[in-house]
Amino acid sequence: MDTNRRQFIQTGSAASILYKLAGPKPVLAAAGPNDQIGVGFIGVGIRGSYHVDSFSKMPGVQAIIAADCYEGHLTWAKEATDGKIETTREYRKVLDRKDVDAVVISTPDHWHTPLMLEALDAGKHVFIEKPMTYTIAEGKQVIDAVRKSGKLLMVGSQDKTSAITAKAKELVTSGILGKLSMARLGDYRNSPDGAWIYPVAPDASPQTVDWNRWLGSAPKHPFDMTRFFRWRCWWEYSGGVATDLWVHRLTTLHEILGVQAPPETVATQGGIFRFPDGRTCPDLLVGLMEYPNFILEITANLGSARRATELLVAGSEASLSLTAKSVLVTFEPKPGPVGSYGLNGWPKDLKEQYLSSMGFGEGRRVPGSTTKPPQEFPVEAGLDHNELFIKSLRDGTPSLESAEEGHNAATAAHLGNLAFRKGKKLRYDAQSFQATEA
Repeated sequence: MDTNRRQFIQTGSAASILYKLAGPKPVLAAAGPNDQIGVGFIGVGIRGSYHVDSFSKMPGVQAIIAADCYEGHLTWAKEATDGKIETTREYRKVLDRKDVDAVVISTPDHWHTPLMLEALDAGKHVFIEKPMTYTIAEGKQVIDAVRKSGKLLMVGSQDKTSAITAKAKELVTSGILGKLSMARLGDYRNSPDGAWIYPVAPDASPQTVDWNRWLGSAPKHPFDMTRFFRWRCWWEYSGGVATDLWVHRLTTLHEILGVQAPPETVATQGGIFRFPDGRTCPDLLVGLMEYPNFILEITANLGSARRATELLVAGSEASLSLTAKSVLVTFEPKPGPVGSYGLNGWPKDLKEQYLSSMGFGEGRRVPGSTTKPPQEFPVEAGLDHNELFIKSLRDGTPSLESAEEGHNAATAAHLGNLAFRKGKKLRYDAQSFQATEA
């Protein structure tokens, strides 16, 4: 982290585009520029280990305690913090610590809501990995709990708060795309690692893994280390590609287009095409989602990497897409003044008469369509998602990925899964939090 970024977090001396969009009104008591912020971690596997490393490096932030069901993860946490962090299998020990101000939750999906509710009830701020919830109904529980607690909850869909996303939103708001009609999102992979076939630790055993604690509310199942390390492959613990991959793209698209609710209808098709390894979640899922002002095509394919990850917003005047460091606007062709193709098959005299009435008679050349060159808008990186969480705590400002926003994206993914599993098109009512057959 460079000096400017350190100062930004520690003093709150500047304001990012996204911070300005969130508004200046505080929603909680600010931690202040010099206060030490104590952070506890529940789950320190793939994502959780990233968070331990990320938050530990921030000025004025102390990684205090980490909980996990696998001893190997806890050993790693000790190694990564030079023995400074306390470790435990008991997540309640994290919530009971008075010096823990905020809790970072990076567990399988089925644990997300119970842990969020307990953390908020314990008076902790919460950073929750996406998807925010495991079911649609849990969204209302979390939203209500956050409002009651007065604490900050931020969902971890990292691209939502990127400078590129902010620039794309600015361009869409400017009207440069014209009338919007559709969007397309996609994730494409073709490797075992990309399909969550992660290595199983050689020391994993009933002695090093607290299997029953890890299962929690999930159906009882014999000890199975494949499920422990590859949990995204099974419905009992995860929403598969929809909640792992779709949610990232959906959250970003919702931010760019100012979407305030889940889609109105959803239909999906998919299945297990590439990895028939005992998993129950599909490795290919394709959905159509109907929003009030546009239609969304969304795909997650773990069996082909021939296409790149994509986010496309299409309008009558131009379309918008994202690159690693910029926003690209590609303009629509401008048709010529006369639709000459429609004159095919007309008698010569009638055709000449029509062209003359349009000012192009007597052999004058009819101009064809024109296309404006694409325009690229470079963007410099700003604070990352984790840094913005700490900044919100210091400034007492609203979450940049709130419970409502987390619910909207997660629910779109849950609807996709439900439509696939039921084989039906579904309609969602945002007021009742209910999905019915369309």
